[in-house]
Amino acid sequence: MDEKQPLAIARRLADSILETYEVHHMRWHYEDGLFLMSLFRLGEALKDEGYYALRVKASYDTLVRDDGTIATYRKEEYNLDQINAGRVLFDLYHTYKEEKYRKAIESLMNQIHGQPRTHIGNFWHKQIYPWQVWLDGLYMAGPFYARYIAEFVSIKDYSDIVMQLIHAEEKTRDERTGLLYHAWDESMEQLWADPATGCSPHFWGRALGWYCMAIVDILDILPRDSSYRKPLVEIVKRLAKAILAVQDDQSGLWYQVLDQKGRIGNYLESSASAMFCYFLLKCIINGYCSDQKIRSCAEQGYKALLERQIRIDDQGRVHLDGICSVAGLGGKPYRNGSYAYYVKEPVVSDDFKGVGPFILASIAYNYWVEQSKNDV
Repeated sequence: MDEKQPLAIARRLADSILETYEVHHMRWHYEDGLFLMSLFRLGEALKDEGYYALRVKASYDTLVRDDGTIATYRKEEYNLDQINAGRVLFDLYHTYKEEKYRKAIESLMNQIHGQPRTHIGNFWHKQIYPWQVWLDGLYMAGPFYARYIAEFVSIKDYSDIVMQLIHAEEKTRDERTGLLYHAWDESMEQLWADPATGCSPHFWGRALGWYCMAIVDILDILPRDSSYRKPLVEIVKRLAKAILAVQDDQSGLWYQVLDQKGRIGNYLESSASAMFCYFLLKCIINGYCSDQKIRSCAEQGYKALLERQIRIDDQGRVHLDGICSVAGLGGKPYRNGSYAYYVKEPVVSDDFKGVGPFILASIAYNYWVEQSKNDV
């Protein structure tokens, strides 16, 4: 496929998914929210907002009622994953001016206001995972929370969001590699938690990918003159360096367990690779990092996704292969965070956790290419 046409590729993938993803299939779930948000952004990038925006609206309207309540949403679970699907509500509210979307946004903010926290102030990932901070959660709630403040709060105080990002990096960062562990248990009671640090034992690609996308998306929302930007940009620079160090030289992609290249069972994983491409491209576009190596690695990574992980079937449909279906910690049956655990989870195609980031990376890649032309 031609990497010079990233929006065309993203559109073909999106349309292939939509052939089987009916309006009524939407669940109030972070995966659906991620995919539908990427559709909305794709419409904006294509300057064809009507087609994709109406498709996104139709899906959300199957769940968001006129009074702002959301079918299948369960506030009492205090699950950060349920917040992410709310990000598109801002776009729907501004585009269609329907008050039910604003009411639904307020419903989700009510959860954030009551979300249990660790002693250092970070949200618990879920009510059923007490005292635990997962990198995933920074993406699930952070950008929604930041946009709410930007658009609906008169006093723009982003300190809570920024400090949670800073704390998460401080608690999970490995000094040797600069990579972040999947999660941190403040209580140090979990079997997966290191008794000295509280961290889980491995660097799972997608967990770090979630955090990377969270921080650049939140930076997009913070005012340009905000004093909170500087510490976040410093984190971005550290992460970019760490991510480049574990990129596979031969393929340009990243492994399921980031620092275990060559170990039996490890594999090149698409969702994390797409997330890192998106992150690196945003670093370049916004001027957070000027290292030429970041440019070449971002380009290599995106082209590798096209050449190795994108597939066209006999009917002409486009698919994204090589996506880890799911991974977590604790729960029932108990997930211990071992290397063997991460590499044994199913590998699937067209999972929204890969498709959404790939579409977003394609949009960013296209923007970068066009920006580069204008700079000549």
